[in-house]
Amino acid sequence: MRKHPFKHTGGISRIFRALLCSLQGLRAAFCHESAFRQELLLILITAPLLWLPQLTWGERALLLGANIFILLVELLNSAIEAAVDLVTQQKHELAGRAKDLGSAAVLMALVIWAITWGMITLPLLYGFLPRFFG
Repeated sequence: MRKHPFKHTGGISRIFRALLCSLQGLRAAFCHESAFRQELLLILITAPLLWLPQLTWGERALLLGANIFILLVELLNSAIEAAVDLVTQQKHELAGRAKDLGSAAVLMALVIWAITWGMITLPLLYGFLPRFFG
């Protein structure tokens, strides 16, 4: 089997190069993808709620997982869009479908995020509201 000329063979240097490529990808998403920045802002705004004392460690893990899941799906969607744009800038049914499917995946991740955060935090926050508004 022929090796790809751009693939590094292995070892610790492969892991280090993979880490650098991953960090480049995160930087590219932050610099070029407004949706990624918006979702990151949403996560940063809600992150302090992870330390509500009433939360169990399992609930914190679910909330953190939902946060990471949004960013993961957004990264994959951005990769699909970049690949499609590399192949063609023209309107094509399959190119549009690929982009729409990626966008739908992001929507589903946001729905999962909203359900997870809503089911876990709203009952806790509702308990605080009567003191402030009641």
